[in-house]
Amino acid sequence: MKKNLFTLILGLLFSGQILIAQEHSALHKSTFDAEQIFGLLEMPFLAIALIFSFLTATRLKGGKFGSGMTLLAWGFVVMALGHLHMQIAHIFNYSVFKTLFGDTIGNYIWFVALILTWALSAIGFYKIYKASKI
Repeated sequence: MKKNLFTLILGLLFSGQILIAQEHSALHKSTFDAEQIFGLLEMPFLAIALIFSFLTATRLKGGKFGSGMTLLAWGFVVMALGHLHMQIAHIFNYSVFKTLFGDTIGNYIWFVALILTWALSAIGFYKIYKASKI
C-alpha cells in the first residue's frame, strides 16, 4: 500500500502537465490558451476553499481541530494570493512582487510565500491528525 501511494505521488509530482501549469515564465499573448483558462478556472475553487475553511474553523471554535483548521485556512489565504500573483504574471507578464520589492527580494518573497503555504498546511493537517487519534 505504501509503495503504491509513493509511486502515485511521484507520478503526480513529475507529470509534465503539472510542471507546465506551474511554470512562471509564460509569454504575453493577446489570446488565452488552455493553460491560462484552466489557471483562471482554479480561482473560484480557491475562493470556495477559503470561505469554507474559515467557516469550518469558526464552527469548531478553537480546540485542536479548530486550531488545525485555522492554520489550514490561513495556508489557503497565502496559496490563493500566490495563485492570483501567478495568474497575473502568466496573463499580463507582470510580477507584482518584483515590481514592489525588486528582482532579488521579489523572488525571495515568492519563495517564502510558497514555504509558508506548505508550513501552515502541514502544521494544520498535523494538528487535525493528532486530534483525531484515539
